[in-house]
Amino acid sequence: MVKPMKKTIQILCFVAIIGSLLFYGLVPSLVDHSLNHPTVTEWPEPSENAADLHQTLFVSDLHADSLLWGRHIDRAYNRGLVDLPRLQAGNMALQGFSVVTQVPQGINYESNGSDSDSIFWLGLAQAWPPAALGDLTRRALLQAERLHKASLASEGKLRVILSQADLRQLLADREQDPELVGGWLTLEGSHALEGDLDNLRKLEEAGFRMLAPTHFFDNAIGGSAHGLEKGGLTDLGREWVKEMDKRSLIIDLAHASPATFDEVLALTGRSVMVSHTGVAGTCPGTRNLTDAQLDALGENGGLVGIGFWDVAVCGQETTDIARAMDYVRKRIGVDHVALGSDFDGAVVTPVDAANMVQLTQALQESGWPEEDIRAAMGGNVRDFLLKNLPPG
Repeated sequence: MVKPMKKTIQILCFVAIIGSLLFYGLVPSLVDHSLNHPTVTEWPEPSENAADLHQTLFVSDLHADSLLWGRHIDRAYNRGLVDLPRLQAGNMALQGFSVVTQVPQGINYESNGSDSDSIFWLGLAQAWPPAALGDLTRRALLQAERLHKASLASEGKLRVILSQADLRQLLADREQDPELVGGWLTLEGSHALEGDLDNLRKLEEAGFRMLAPTHFFDNAIGGSAHGLEKGGLTDLGREWVKEMDKRSLIIDLAHASPATFDEVLALTGRSVMVSHTGVAGTCPGTRNLTDAQLDALGENGGLVGIGFWDVAVCGQETTDIARAMDYVRKRIGVDHVALGSDFDGAVVTPVDAANMVQLTQALQESGWPEEDIRAAMGGNVRDFLLKNLPPG
């Protein structure tokens, strides 16, 4: 009886090892590959005019969730939408890397509670430290560390931008080396503070320079456009706005409820962003900004990052993105238009980071003048951050 029992234990151990290897080795990459990909695998050759113009642009995207998926973003991958080689191929000068810390299971754009957490399971599959599995602030710090490590591994090609001075240096150095890329850290939902504004200092020290009050559910800061109550700022949220202004941190109103949106603009003394969104004027829906919200952002001096996914622009072509950008340009002026792809945010997009020239061409074909293309493709983000990042 001893030998058969020993053999059974050996088989069970073998099965457990194989199961663990499959879970920890394959599950994250399979989920990543299935959720984050472009609509096509080959793009048409851009016109010579578009290609030449694109190489002279400062191209910046406000929002990519690439740090969530366990990739080393300094390396090339055949999955996802963003990594350093693709940023370089697309002449991307500055990429906003957003950090996600909690997402409800079965998320939708209409109504979500905070009582479930799909990021826990993604973190478990990536073998996150137990402390990060159980604490949202630590999850944010873990993903921030990934960007800093990627910067070190890139041998200077990927720089973490923390200040106006850092950005000016990047601009100067790109004159000699256009393969240099800047990355900056943003936070998708201040539930990552765990209800404690003292954690804001930890996130600031880790490199975060823009934070959104909410993501897909209402939290201790305020209401989400996709929450259960969709209320405005809480008392803590009003203190959060004051502290953000005091620290020269940028507020991102993507996913904010209408009440939170209005209250933040009434309280803050600084310009804000909506990092990734659509506009109801071209694509009606809960996720997208109304004309009144666009007007308020124009008065605030804010930026509107147009998303690349279907729910944001009601289509899966670069022309759909260009149409939404054009609506903002005509409504409140080109100085408020930016790119907010939502790359690697569990979305399908018509381009990846390597093929941004396709959007430049779409804007050209829509009749945009060169100076407006320069502004919307990244010049506005550059100028906004040179004014609103901490001086350094």
